[in-house]
Amino acid sequence: MAEFTMELNEEQKEVRDWLHGFAADVIRPAAAEWDEREETPWPVIQEAAKVGIYSLDFYAQQYFDSTGLGIPMAMEELFWGDAGIALSIVGTGLAAVGVLANGTEEQIGTWIPQMYGDQNDVKVAAFCSSEPDAGSDVASMRTRAVYDEAKDEWVINGTKTWATNGGIANVHVVVAVVDPELGSKGHASFIVPPGTPGLSQGQKFKKHGIRASHTAEVILDDVRVPGSCLLGGKEKLDERLARAREKAKKGVGVPPAGGWGRVKNAAMATFEASRPAVGAMAVGTARAAYEVALDYATTREQFGRPIIDNQGVAFQLADMRTQIDAARLLVWRASWMAINGKPFTAAEGSMSKLFASETAKKVTAQAIQILGGNGYTREYPVERMHRDAAIYTIFEGTSEIQRLVIARTLSGMPIR
Repeated sequence: MAEFTMELNEEQKEVRDWLHGFAADVIRPAAAEWDEREETPWPVIQEAAKVGIYSLDFYAQQYFDSTGLGIPMAMEELFWGDAGIALSIVGTGLAAVGVLANGTEEQIGTWIPQMYGDQNDVKVAAFCSSEPDAGSDVASMRTRAVYDEAKDEWVINGTKTWATNGGIANVHVVVAVVDPELGSKGHASFIVPPGTPGLSQGQKFKKHGIRASHTAEVILDDVRVPGSCLLGGKEKLDERLARAREKAKKGVGVPPAGGWGRVKNAAMATFEASRPAVGAMAVGTARAAYEVALDYATTREQFGRPIIDNQGVAFQLADMRTQIDAARLLVWRASWMAINGKPFTAAEGSMSKLFASETAKKVTAQAIQILGGNGYTREYPVERMHRDAAIYTIFEGTSEIQRLVIARTLSGMPIR
């Protein structure tokens, strides 16, 4: 187990500086254009693939960093560049986490490379969990997967929504109900391979922020996938469902080791693993806005002096920096705990995502205030950063859901 540290080692610093350079030289100059176009920035993803950022190898290297800081460090730097473009680059990672969290070694080796493609032919992947009537309430999911034993195939029907890369992905990871009587414990995750008949893109959403990231509905109409596409395999699923049925029959809900914070269903297992990473994204956006505001406050003069000489501005900047650093520390703690197998007995993953998300919204709003009228225009990036920051308190569990998860974990109540 790696000791917890607040200092990056030399190798991590080199990676951080490399990512920062890419964010500054490639992502930022393209940010305003792709925000206006509201399209997937394929040329930027291609550049990221060419230098090795958009690749399975890079993702795996950061994911398995023994300190746990590889992923949050990478996310912070890329999202410092621009949230919309960065999400287009890292959005495939959520689907990859879904396979890593629930799949067999064979499934990991087979499908994750197909999610990324290669530098000459980049691909993306999508994780499909939310539905029109089931966002945070995963227990209300309606998408069904029925096993056809004669053909060893699963037949999936339903509609998914808010799917990053939905419909344009090479590989879709779909969460579906296999036993409706078990609620969220009756869910499983499936790979839908490229070109599978019955999968189509529904509505593409025009969004307030992160406009360079493709978000759409995914329609599943009698989608048939081989039995081997059930993540974890049928034997493991049958064992899990049998345990859940036995507990339901007895009317017993025994908390797992480490408390109810160790969630069991496939969708929540993916979100649990990725929430600190989302917190790191929020830290990157907040830091970017803070730096713009700090530079503006030290160069913009009013009444013959820089506006940072005004206590009202100076105190805002002090609070902004303090909150950003606190958010980063919560993210790093949760990331270190996750990689070292320490249970989130106080919902530390949700804590990190909650605090960092709220910080990003607050800091970007303060940055606009410091820039005044200029901050409200598209001539300065803080307007875009503020729009982008709004998503962090919504996706992968709203701030209200994070508070509910934290409270229920602390009290020992079940997280449904």
